[in-house]
Amino acid sequence: MAQTSFRVLVVEDYERWRRFLISVLQTRPDLRIVGEASDGPSAVEKAQELQPDLILLDIGLPSLNGIEAARQIAKVSPKSKILFATENRSSEIADEALRTGALGYVLKSDARKQLLPAVDAVLQGKRFVSSTLAARLGELAQHPVLK
Repeated sequence: MAQTSFRVLVVEDYERWRRFLISVLQTRPDLRIVGEASDGPSAVEKAQELQPDLILLDIGLPSLNGIEAARQIAKVSPKSKILFATENRSSEIADEALRTGALGYVLKSDARKQLLPAVDAVLQGKRFVSSTLAARLGELAQHPVLK
């Protein structure tokens, strides 16, 4: 990671959780929060406007869920890497989320320990899935994305 600073958009509808995510990200001087959104349509709009390096995206968003928002973001901000941060433990949902082109899926309950390692992996173009879900997703979680 030769880049010295990464621009991050945080998308989470629950403000207290959004504040927590931002506080964790701000412990790293190489991560700069450039925007926040609390629903899917705003996430897509801000992604298009800001073209961030990383988008931290919840799945359970109002108006447009995170998976659909990720599909739209891939079209309007194709260089942005997406890391889902959610409490949805369904392996089927995780698989669908990763099929949008997102590189990471971290459970909120694992975020205290795994958010920053997930961010690092995703920014390096590697796949990251919370250890809680990784076993269920099998090898998908363990291999870097092929370019």
